Amino acid sequence: MPTDFIFYAAAVPAVILVGLSKGGLGGAFALMGVPILALVISPVQAAAILLPIMIVMDIFSLWIWRHYNDATTLKVMLPGAMIGIGIGWLTASLVSTELIRLLVGLIAIWFVGLYVYERYKARRGKEPPPRPQQPVKGTFWATISGFTSFVTHAGGPPFQIYTLPLRLDPKVYVGTSTRYFAIVNAVKLIPYFALGQFDASNLSASFVLMPLAPLATLAGAWIVKRLRPEVFYPLMYLTILATSVKLVADGMNALLH
Repeated sequence: MPTDFIFYAAAVPAVILVGLSKGGLGGAFALMGVPILALVISPVQAAAILLPIMIVMDIFSLWIWRHYNDATTLKVMLPGAMIGIGIGWLTASLVSTELIRLLVGLIAIWFVGLYVYERYKARRGKEPPPRPQQPVKGTFWATISGFTSFVTHAGGPPFQIYTLPLRLDPKVYVGTSTRYFAIVNAVKLIPYFALGQFDASNLSASFVLMPLAPLATLAGAWIVKRLRPEVFYPLMYLTILATSVKLVADGMNALLH
């Protein structure tokens, strides 16, 4: 188990940021977890250490948001997510995680650009209505989400591309997102074990950091429950933009070097 000060100096803020995201503050914080830990250990080891902690965070998030859920969205998206996880498992030794991060980041930036354009039209009296459920589109984006979640822990942007235009109540949105990623992360445990991602050292580090999980998750939920919809949704799109820029930067940096 890593015991040096440098490891924990990186691991503690990484876990706190992921926990704030799990509480409902969006995907940008979650994506910082692996890169921060990767400053002191390999990215693969960082992902393996964080996954059990994320499972604990999911348990607390499920309890916090237990009264809020949109079952239709989950029915539309979960089958595609399972397909995406399966594709990620089968192609784990073939895919370039750097290229995947770059592509996901570019797509998400395009999505934020559409949102800004719609906000511009809304100010001119042409605000579009909430988008209805579209099973084919939902399955497509969920498949991408499951795949990118498996290979890079970056399933948030594709999930948000489909769900944010539905304009669910903020609490319902967070509750639905919590259930979705709790299931995705739980299913990911099986292939991660099969691929040998969990050894004694990684699991020991996970258990040492585990007490931070509920505290950070509860803090994120406390903040989200006090946000009005007109604040919540712009904040979510801002987190997507921050996430996208980080993904593109990571992907470009890795590919160029």
